[in-house]
Amino acid sequence: MAHLAICGGKPVRTEPFSAWPVYDDREKQALIETLESREWGIGSPKVEAFEREFAEFCGARYAISCTNGTDAIYIALQALGIGAGDEVIIPPYTFIATAIGVLMCNAVPVFADIHPLTYNLDPASVKEKITPRTRAIIPVHIAGNPADMDGIMELAKEHDLFVLEDSAQAHGAEWRGKRVGPLGDLGTFSFQTSKNLSSGEGGAIVTNDEALSERVRTFVNCGRVKGGAWYDHHELAGNHRLGAFQAALLSVGLERIDDQMKTREDNAGYLQGLLDELDGIDMTGAHAGTTRRVHHLGILRFGSEAFGGLSKKRFVEALNAEGIECAAGYLPLYHYHYFRHFAEKTPAYESLYQDRVDYGVVTCPVTERISAEEGVWLFQETFLGNTQDMDDVAAAIAKIQKHAHEAIES
Repeated sequence: MAHLAICGGKPVRTEPFSAWPVYDDREKQALIETLESREWGIGSPKVEAFEREFAEFCGARYAISCTNGTDAIYIALQALGIGAGDEVIIPPYTFIATAIGVLMCNAVPVFADIHPLTYNLDPASVKEKITPRTRAIIPVHIAGNPADMDGIMELAKEHDLFVLEDSAQAHGAEWRGKRVGPLGDLGTFSFQTSKNLSSGEGGAIVTNDEALSERVRTFVNCGRVKGGAWYDHHELAGNHRLGAFQAALLSVGLERIDDQMKTREDNAGYLQGLLDELDGIDMTGAHAGTTRRVHHLGILRFGSEAFGGLSKKRFVEALNAEGIECAAGYLPLYHYHYFRHFAEKTPAYESLYQDRVDYGVVTCPVTERISAEEGVWLFQETFLGNTQDMDDVAAAIAKIQKHAHEAIES
């Protein structure tokens, strides 16, 4: 008789985990107030209030909201003056928005490898990628786990580079007691549906630099400048403004985010304790400067050998079958169709990239191993429940480990 659910056995869990996004009567009231105000767009008090609240939450002097996290990266790079042919170092283990923001500025994404313990951009690899054309580094605080900001900032200072923090998954995460986002020159956030602070879509850029904040707002608002005429446009820029309804939802979300952060932290810590009793499976670690990680994802480090040679792909299938929703995670960005066919996709920019980078031969060995063999994602809503939920996750993993031969043979 089969034991594993993927082979016909009874699953460990049949009940869903916590629902996401979260809402209650506060969101309903905020949306009604916004509707009845008729101030739905530019100049809305709801947008202005959220920007003040989010800046305070991040420990930043300024926050400028925008349409989404992808636009936030693009806008931030424009504000930093990144342009045609400039090189920007990024990790390949991230959502494609990190690279798209660079490409939209006609700049060149240069991939540096990630750290095997944290899955964040590795300063040692970044150092090897710096050239005279390098203008910026984008560390991604993957899964809500801060990148090594000491190492990144040291390299930036040494080589006079900008640092743009991609904090899309890291609302509230802390490095040496300070929230991520304003640690570099600029920091970007996403409020897409899955994010720990969500309005369906939306984004923000934070900074402590007043001049940069004004530059950002110019690129968010059709190229207008502070004190300028309404129909006078100083930069080539689109309309990337956040709407009032989204801002209203986000302000309410900020009211509960601290409690949610603590719940995720507590449950992730409890789960790690359970995983310590199993061989070949744990969660990603943190750099020494990390004082708070916020678990947008709980990334498991899976070791095939301890599971009798079970592949990562089959482990993910088996864990999902046991009622524990999970995913295999990112491919290296340079493996995606767009980068594998980069030359034919970007003929207009051939002169900017020619002989500079061939994404067909790029290799980041740590990223490739993690993507193919090791990294398995649990989602943030999994950690919004209770310890029984964590018991189920650990029980499902232990069950798969004990009966791995069934999944291998089937």
